[in-house]
Amino acid sequence: MSAVRLLWASLVLAALNALLSDGACVEVDSDTEAVAGKGFKLGCISCKMRGEVEASATVDWWFMAKGESDFTHIYSYADMLGTVTDDRFTDRLDWNGSKKTQDLQDGSIYILNVTFNDTGTYRCYFDRTLTYDYYEFRTNTTKYISMNVVPKATRGMASILSEVMMYVSIIGLQLWLLVEMVYCYRKIAAAGEEALRESAAKKPLKLRP
Repeated sequence: MSAVRLLWASLVLAALNALLSDGACVEVDSDTEAVAGKGFKLGCISCKMRGEVEASATVDWWFMAKGESDFTHIYSYADMLGTVTDDRFTDRLDWNGSKKTQDLQDGSIYILNVTFNDTGTYRCYFDRTLTYDYYEFRTNTTKYISMNVVPKATRGMASILSEVMMYVSIIGLQLWLLVEMVYCYRKIAAAGEEALRESAAKKPLKLRP
């Protein structure tokens, strides 16, 4: 294997390892059925369209209880710090999203000791700023989750299929990245060796005295 091919192989493998180690972001729907007295994760994922672009985001949650007509702000997460803003959820809400980063893509929260009063509609709001070389672009995403509280777990088929599809999507995306990286490596290696052959062909022959 030529020196050029060895160099490009190491670069491709390093880039592929970085992509796969970071994990793929896949947007899946949250579960909607909680069990009274148990904990429950309210899922909210908003993936960036361009993973290589630096970004920062904040996440806010609102709640409209069953029978009410207005949303109430219950939680905010910014600068890696979460704040409960509604007394009904004091000491019962924990951040369950992206860790140790301001580039949030998972804005999930976890409700402790669910009660029947937690039944209702939850609104998750991402406020994201994308940072480019010469400007910033602000975008936002809103998602709604209708949560129902039951006395006993009755996991539905939709929840099971959603979880299976999440893992299938993650594996499929990583395989696609692998194929793309191998394809690029082959093209670059072939171009590099062709350039070496052309360079060798252009060198003048030295005549012996």
